[in-house]
Amino acid sequence: MHKAYIALGSNVGDRENYLQEAMKLLDADASIQVIQASSIYETEPVGFTDQGPFLNMVAEVETTLSPFSLLAATQAIERKLGRKRLIRFGPRTLDLDILLFDHENIETGELQIPHPRMWERAFVLVPLAEIAPDVYSETCKQTVAELASAMQAGVTWWRDWSGVDQYVHTES
Repeated sequence: MHKAYIALGSNVGDRENYLQEAMKLLDADASIQVIQASSIYETEPVGFTDQGPFLNMVAEVETTLSPFSLLAATQAIERKLGRKRLIRFGPRTLDLDILLFDHENIETGELQIPHPRMWERAFVLVPLAEIAPDVYSETCKQTVAELASAMQAGVTWWRDWSGVDQYVHTES
Protein backbone atom coordinates (compact mmCIF):
# COMPACT_ATOMS: atom_id res chain seq x y z
CA MET A 1 0.00 0.00 0.00
CA HIS A 2 1.28 3.46 -0.91
CA LYS A 3 0.51 6.82 0.68
CA ALA A 4 -0.10 9.84 -1.55
CA TYR A 5 -1.34 13.39 -1.15
CA ILE A 6 -3.54 14.83 -3.89
CA ALA A 7 -4.39 18.52 -4.30
CA LEU A 8 -7.87 19.31 -5.64
CA GLY A 9 -8.92 22.66 -7.09
CA SER A 10 -11.86 24.14 -8.98
CA ASN A 11 -12.84 27.63 -10.12
CA VAL A 12 -15.56 27.06 -12.74
CA GLY A 13 -19.25 26.40 -12.14
CA ASP A 14 -20.31 24.71 -8.90
CA ARG A 15 -16.80 24.56 -7.46
CA GLU A 16 -17.75 22.74 -4.28
CA ASN A 17 -19.70 20.12 -6.20
CA TYR A 18 -16.69 19.40 -8.43
CA LEU A 19 -14.52 18.83 -5.35
CA GLN A 20 -17.17 16.65 -3.75
CA GLU A 21 -17.65 14.57 -6.93
CA ALA A 22 -13.88 14.15 -7.33
CA MET A 23 -13.57 12.91 -3.74
CA LYS A 24 -16.42 10.43 -4.33
CA LEU A 25 -14.76 9.17 -7.52
CA LEU A 26 -11.37 8.81 -5.82
CA ASP A 27 -12.89 6.86 -2.95
CA ALA A 28 -15.07 4.75 -5.30
CA ASP A 29 -11.96 3.43 -7.07
CA ALA A 30 -11.19 0.03 -5.53
CA SER A 31 -7.45 0.75 -5.71
CA ILE A 32 -7.70 4.12 -3.90
CA GLN A 33 -8.90 4.79 -0.36
CA VAL A 34 -9.35 8.33 0.92
CA ILE A 35 -7.88 8.43 4.43
CA GLN A 36 -8.46 12.07 5.29
CA ALA A 37 -9.01 15.44 3.68
CA SER A 38 -8.32 19.03 4.60
CA SER A 39 -10.89 21.75 4.92
CA ILE A 40 -11.77 23.61 1.76
CA TYR A 41 -10.07 26.95 1.18
CA GLU A 42 -10.92 29.75 -1.22
CA THR A 43 -7.80 31.03 -2.92
CA GLU A 44 -6.75 33.68 -5.39
CA PRO A 45 -5.58 32.39 -8.78
CA VAL A 46 -1.83 32.06 -9.38
CA GLY A 47 -0.14 32.41 -12.77
CA PHE A 48 -3.03 33.38 -15.02
CA THR A 49 -4.81 35.82 -12.69
CA ASP A 50 -7.68 36.96 -14.96
CA GLN A 51 -10.09 34.33 -13.61
CA GLY A 52 -12.28 33.65 -10.60
CA PRO A 53 -11.11 32.37 -7.21
CA PHE A 54 -10.50 28.68 -6.63
CA LEU A 55 -11.71 26.28 -4.01
CA ASN A 56 -8.78 24.08 -2.96
CA MET A 57 -8.25 21.15 -0.65
CA VAL A 58 -5.82 18.25 -0.17
CA ALA A 59 -6.65 14.57 0.33
CA GLU A 60 -4.46 11.86 1.79
CA VAL A 61 -5.02 8.54 0.05
CA GLU A 62 -3.72 5.00 0.28
CA THR A 63 -3.42 3.19 -3.02
CA THR A 64 -2.16 0.02 -4.60
CA LEU A 65 -1.51 1.94 -7.82
CA SER A 66 1.90 3.01 -9.08
CA PRO A 67 2.50 6.79 -9.34
CA PHE A 68 1.84 6.68 -13.11
CA SER A 69 -1.35 4.64 -12.70
CA LEU A 70 -2.55 7.07 -10.01
CA LEU A 71 -1.84 9.93 -12.43
CA ALA A 72 -3.95 8.17 -15.08
CA ALA A 73 -6.77 7.69 -12.54
CA THR A 74 -6.73 11.36 -11.49
CA GLN A 75 -6.69 12.54 -15.10
CA ALA A 76 -9.64 10.25 -15.89
CA ILE A 77 -11.58 11.86 -13.02
CA GLU A 78 -10.71 15.33 -14.36
CA ARG A 79 -12.00 14.37 -17.81
CA LYS A 80 -15.15 12.77 -16.41
CA LEU A 81 -15.94 16.03 -14.60
CA GLY A 82 -15.42 18.17 -17.70
CA ARG A 83 -11.81 19.34 -17.42
CA LYS A 84 -10.61 21.15 -20.56
CA ARG A 85 -6.94 22.14 -20.84
CA LEU A 86 -7.20 25.37 -22.82
CA ILE A 87 -5.02 27.92 -20.95
CA ARG A 88 -2.01 26.99 -18.80
CA PHE A 89 -2.97 27.79 -15.19
CA GLY A 90 -6.36 28.89 -16.57
CA PRO A 91 -9.92 28.29 -15.37
CA ARG A 92 -10.91 24.68 -14.79
CA THR A 93 -13.79 22.63 -13.51
CA LEU A 94 -11.31 20.44 -11.69
CA ASP A 95 -7.59 20.03 -11.20
CA LEU A 96 -6.12 17.01 -9.41
CA ASP A 97 -2.39 17.04 -8.74
CA ILE A 98 -0.33 14.33 -7.05
CA LEU A 99 1.77 16.26 -4.56
CA LEU A 100 3.64 13.44 -2.85
CA PHE A 101 3.79 9.66 -3.31
CA ASP A 102 5.48 7.77 -0.50
CA HIS A 103 9.02 9.20 -0.44
CA GLU A 104 9.41 8.99 -4.21
CA ASN A 105 11.31 11.48 -6.32
CA ILE A 106 10.16 11.23 -9.93
CA GLU A 107 10.98 13.59 -12.76
CA THR A 108 9.66 12.70 -16.19
CA GLY A 109 7.89 14.72 -18.86
CA GLU A 110 4.63 13.15 -17.68
CA LEU A 111 4.98 13.32 -13.89
CA GLN A 112 7.02 15.13 -11.25
CA ILE A 113 6.93 14.10 -7.60
CA PRO A 114 7.14 16.02 -5.35
CA HIS A 115 4.88 18.24 -7.44
CA PRO A 116 6.90 21.13 -8.90
CA ARG A 117 6.23 24.49 -7.23
CA MET A 118 4.21 22.93 -4.39
CA TRP A 119 6.66 24.26 -1.78
CA GLU A 120 5.99 27.85 -2.90
CA ARG A 121 2.18 27.72 -3.24
CA ALA A 122 0.04 28.69 -0.25
CA PHE A 123 -3.06 27.16 -1.87
CA VAL A 124 -1.31 23.76 -1.59
CA LEU A 125 0.66 24.19 1.63
CA VAL A 126 -2.13 25.55 3.84
CA PRO A 127 -4.53 22.61 3.29
CA LEU A 128 -1.64 20.10 3.28
CA ALA A 129 -0.41 21.49 6.61
CA GLU A 130 -3.85 20.86 8.09
CA ILE A 131 -3.62 17.09 7.49
CA ALA A 132 0.14 16.47 7.30
CA PRO A 133 1.94 19.26 9.19
CA ASP A 134 5.08 17.24 9.83
CA VAL A 135 5.85 16.35 6.21
CA TYR A 136 9.37 17.63 5.68
CA SER A 137 10.71 19.31 2.55
CA GLU A 138 14.34 18.38 1.93
CA THR A 139 14.45 21.19 -0.64
CA CYS A 140 13.30 23.90 1.79
CA LYS A 141 14.62 22.28 4.99
CA GLN A 142 11.27 22.97 6.72
CA THR A 143 8.06 21.16 7.54
CA VAL A 144 4.88 21.83 5.63
CA ALA A 145 3.50 23.58 8.73
CA GLU A 146 6.50 25.91 8.89
CA LEU A 147 6.25 26.72 5.19
CA ALA A 148 2.48 27.27 5.36
CA SER A 149 2.68 29.61 8.35
CA ALA A 150 4.91 31.94 6.34
CA MET A 151 2.58 32.21 3.32
CA GLN A 152 -1.12 32.38 4.15
CA ALA A 153 -1.90 35.44 1.99
CA GLY A 154 -4.65 34.85 -0.54
CA VAL A 155 -5.90 31.69 1.22
CA THR A 156 -9.16 31.89 3.20
CA TRP A 157 -10.75 29.02 5.10
CA TRP A 158 -14.07 28.29 3.39
CA ARG A 159 -15.59 25.28 5.14
CA ASP A 160 -14.77 22.08 6.95
CA TRP A 161 -14.56 18.76 5.22
CA SER A 162 -16.13 16.03 7.28
CA GLY A 163 -16.23 13.07 4.92
CA VAL A 164 -16.57 12.05 1.30
CA ASP A 165 -20.27 12.97 1.30
CA GLN A 166 -20.57 15.50 4.10
CA TYR A 167 -19.67 19.10 4.79
CA VAL A 168 -20.22 21.37 7.74
CA HIS A 169 -21.68 24.42 5.98
CA THR A 170 -20.25 27.72 7.23
CA GLU A 171 -20.18 30.86 5.13
CA SER A 172 -17.16 33.09 5.57
